[in-house]
Amino acid sequence: MQVTWDEMKNPNKDTPEEIVEGCFRAQEKILSGYKGNEKTDWRKFQEAQRPKQVAISLTGEPTLYEPLGELIRTFHQKGLTTFLVSNGTLPSKLSKLSQEPTQLYISVCAPNEQVYKRVCRPLFPGAWTKVNETLGLLQSFHCPTVIRMTLVKEHNMSLVDEYAKLVEKANPTYIEAKAYMHIGFSNLRLGFDRMPMHGEVKDFAAQLAEKTGYKVINEAPENRVVLLSRLEKPIQVGAH
Repeated sequence: MQVTWDEMKNPNKDTPEEIVEGCFRAQEKILSGYKGNEKTDWRKFQEAQRPKQVAISLTGEPTLYEPLGELIRTFHQKGLTTFLVSNGTLPSKLSKLSQEPTQLYISVCAPNEQVYKRVCRPLFPGAWTKVNETLGLLQSFHCPTVIRMTLVKEHNMSLVDEYAKLVEKANPTYIEAKAYMHIGFSNLRLGFDRMPMHGEVKDFAAQLAEKTGYKVINEAPENRVVLLSRLEKPIQVGAH
């Protein structure tokens, strides 16, 4: 028997309330083993019991979930901020969100369609056009927006001029230039030598800053990440 799967149609969806409550239960389960450890910092343990932010990201494309706006609203009602990460291939879903996230984060892993097809290997035609449509939508959002450029040596770090054109189109609050990390399943596809050093990420960010008018406002050498913005300093959500 042939088994087929259409990721655009999932009949077995949890409700936003089920997802939110499931997240809290999972958090409690993850932390349960620390309760009996004499080395546990109890102040941090208590803080971890009450998470303040949720990332709607990581595995799969979150905009495939139809009641996404209601999910974001439910998290907000629970007192959490939301960090929505999308690959930008479903602009129609983003444009119709009934509730904006606290921050919207779009992954842009290529400066043009040719590189995009080679690096991202989209599963449906017209994906690059959809990504560009999403970038054009970013200025309509009231929340802070971010373009993340995951940099892979000898794959997508050239053509800074074309990256700059994408930035001009999107006018995001932030740009995050981040090195590809040689971990997890990526080990099966890319070699260790494709991971840029932090200095190479900084050089890329400096070139992009020169061409866009953005400024480097922060960096994390241990994670090989550089943050750019037209703001003088980052917005700190929930900071006191």
